[in-house]
Amino acid sequence: MIPVILSGGSGSRLWPQSRREYPKQFLPLTDHNTTMIQQTALRLQGLPISAPIVVCNEQHRFMVAEQLQQISIKADAILLEPCGRNTAPAVTLAALQALTQDEDALLLVLPADHVIGDIDSFHAAVMRGAEAARQGMLVTFGIVPHCAETGYGYIRRAAPSAHLEDVFAVESFVEKPDAERAARFVADGGYYWNSGMFIFGAARFLEEMERLNPDIYRQCREALAQAEVDRDFTWLERRAFEECPSDSVDYAVMEKTQSAAVVPLDAGWNDLGSWQSLWDIEHKDECGNAGQGQVLAIDSRNCLMVAEKRLIAAVGVDDLVIIDSDDAVLVAPRSRAQDVKLVVNHLEAQGSSRHLYHRKVFRPWGHYDCLDEGDRFQVKRISVKPGGKLSLQLHHHRAEHWIVVRGTAKVTCGDKVVLLTENQSTFIPLGTPHRLENPGKVELEIIEVQSGSYLGEDDIVRLEDSYGRVRQ
Repeated sequence: MIPVILSGGSGSRLWPQSRREYPKQFLPLTDHNTTMIQQTALRLQGLPISAPIVVCNEQHRFMVAEQLQQISIKADAILLEPCGRNTAPAVTLAALQALTQDEDALLLVLPADHVIGDIDSFHAAVMRGAEAARQGMLVTFGIVPHCAETGYGYIRRAAPSAHLEDVFAVESFVEKPDAERAARFVADGGYYWNSGMFIFGAARFLEEMERLNPDIYRQCREALAQAEVDRDFTWLERRAFEECPSDSVDYAVMEKTQSAAVVPLDAGWNDLGSWQSLWDIEHKDECGNAGQGQVLAIDSRNCLMVAEKRLIAAVGVDDLVIIDSDDAVLVAPRSRAQDVKLVVNHLEAQGSSRHLYHRKVFRPWGHYDCLDEGDRFQVKRISVKPGGKLSLQLHHHRAEHWIVVRGTAKVTCGDKVVLLTENQSTFIPLGTPHRLENPGKVELEIIEVQSGSYLGEDDIVRLEDSYGRVRQ
């Protein structure tokens, strides 16, 4: 089996922790030690699998590679989408890639942001699904419902397989129901939540995709055939992929094929699609309050409080979500958790960047933290990993002052190259090519003061880059 990890979501309902440039799959939302994508990869240990294929947005490629490296997993391929086209093209690309390695490959397709509590039950379901997939079935995993959930689509099972235990043909897929219909589905016993996880033969899936959606198949094949492989990344050909129709695996194939099957899964699954979902799975006190970080609840009930750095104190409130981050605070009734995306929509409409970036922004060489900003100035703390280097770049609208506060900096400024140590500083004039490097063995930290008429991140002209970003 080849795991396919789909890492293309933006997680807008989990704002302010999840932002478009650093979405929920890269955050340790349920475990302080591992992120969602790391948990997805680690729960596969013990299954007969090969190296995973990851499909992600171009902008997230370094986070994918670094977070997998942190848990000692190397992907077989990291396929970079230049734009979002939903899950059907993503899985089609992974299937085409898998066939270059093994013509009999089985694909285990997993979103990067799900929670599964019972790993043994998950493994058992995967193995049942694998056996069905070897017989030509396209298998989805149906979550055994424990309540009348209206936020998920449902799968109606048909007759059980004559030869396979706990495998059923799919009678129909049902859109998200209202509360009354959802209650009937749960009482019936023949319906499951649609998990968005699958297992099938790569060649078999492509056969159905080419038959049912030839445009998706053709554009994905062209995008991969003309792709560029650079280090660990496969850059899909932009034009071909942009012309690919956007569709989900369910709509494009599973609802139309005659070979759909469902394997029931009862393993503590949660898609962590909102703050309500996190409250559902978090440990709660005797008053139903769940919290992370420094939180204090007095005469309060059934609240979710997540504190990144500061103390959150709640007095006399019920059923609230209170989320604190470096640069934003969210307060909402738990019943309106799905509507957090409206905040993101408003921020985008206003031209704010707070739906895109956290105050701390990660880069392949390290990260920077915006400390202060105002009219014609901005102050950042920049941390560069040992051996890391920023691109050789220039700015048309700003000059920069750099002060080293820790470590050693190698600074290129025009034709000059100098080494700076703690308490030393330098000035980068507007329009001058420059580069910052860390030649040492400890983290380099500098304070950068920018001044000029425009201080946006798009005022960066990259002349040379060690991480392949000049192409953008």
